[in-house]
Amino acid sequence: MVELEFPGRERLEAVNDASIEDLPTFATVRTVTDPPEVDDVRAATVEAVGDIPAFDDLPRGAEVAITAGSRGIHDMPAVLAAAVEELQERGFEPFVMPAMGSHGGATAEGQVETLASLGVTEASMGCEIRSSMAVEKVAEDPNGEPVYAAEDALDADAILLANRVKLHTDYRGPIESGLCKMAVVGLGKHRGAENMHNAAIARGFDDVVPERAELLLEATDVVGGIAVVENDRERAAHIEGLAVDTLREREEELLERSAELFPSLPVEQLDFLMVDELGKNVSGTGMDTNVVGRVRFHNQPDVDTPEITRVYVRSLTEESHGNAIGIGLADFMSRDLLESVDFEDMYVNITTSGEPERSKVPFVVPCDATAFVLAASMTGVPDLSQMRIGRITNTLEPGTMLASEPVLDQLEGRDDVEIGERRRLTFDDDGRLTTEIEE
Repeated sequence: MVELEFPGRERLEAVNDASIEDLPTFATVRTVTDPPEVDDVRAATVEAVGDIPAFDDLPRGAEVAITAGSRGIHDMPAVLAAAVEELQERGFEPFVMPAMGSHGGATAEGQVETLASLGVTEASMGCEIRSSMAVEKVAEDPNGEPVYAAEDALDADAILLANRVKLHTDYRGPIESGLCKMAVVGLGKHRGAENMHNAAIARGFDDVVPERAELLLEATDVVGGIAVVENDRERAAHIEGLAVDTLREREEELLERSAELFPSLPVEQLDFLMVDELGKNVSGTGMDTNVVGRVRFHNQPDVDTPEITRVYVRSLTEESHGNAIGIGLADFMSRDLLESVDFEDMYVNITTSGEPERSKVPFVVPCDATAFVLAASMTGVPDLSQMRIGRITNTLEPGTMLASEPVLDQLEGRDDVEIGERRRLTFDDDGRLTTEIEE
């Protein structure tokens, strides 16, 4: 195998006259919001289960498959555990099944490991986690393409979908990321996800996802779902049980509510955005495309805002297990991030999702200091002191941002943001940024 070599700091930082000493002062900016939040996640989940009429008709001892995805949804482990406990109290035999397409390396073991990294284990759930990649064809779409469902789910007496309802990272439509997508991609496992994404490239997600969801709801024993709508602080703002016959209609309404609560950067324009981490537990695309303003998916338009000239990504979350899907959304990546990539895992995921653009390796920099220096040659703003710079932990938390002085000046006087104390950035001897985003 050929080992790639990349230039070091001295060579790259000599390409222009910029220096990290030219950087302006920075301060932490926080968006001020007062979002709704569920006070008691367990109680809300128990109520949601009670709102699904089919559970009143199931016989005692019936097996119920509950879907669990690969996203780092803060309250989802508590929702799943509460649903399991409530179903057990009703005399049923629930089990949790990974429902995440090709994530976890598209293996049964890898998907169990992915759930464990999110806090979903047999011990925490109080039930079996049943993982298999085996699927059966249960229907055909209007073009004659097969629609698949997991054998584990088909063998159960009932299927309960559980997922967050939110804006999708690939497309816009009345149905985006939520219970319908969980049915199509989650229940479809690797084979179903790959088949769906390929069809969507040809005909559009906004047609294919609802179409296949309807077919799956008719062909399987899905009895309903538990929908979670998050606020801009990653906490459940609403938890609701949806009966299968009203699931699609109600999900459309919940998507509108989710869009109202969706987090965003404090500003709409930046010259340079530093993202500390990307990962599968953050977003299906590593970074949420709605936050960074880049979709980069075949036949799908990019979003209008925000406008960010260059994006730099520093690291990969541990929960991603090397799957760095989304690096192709960035212009720069750190060498540390490159060395943590499991290309086999990422390529399997990319092939399943159908868009190679998102796996392209961007410009590799040896450290943070070099990234700033190079930005002076690649943003149209040669003077670092005038550059609009933002730094966020990840795209789940864009409302808290370390911002440069030109951004701070722009935000002064706004009552919807709080601005911390201004300070200079500090770097260690290896050029890594040591200044923290204030909590």
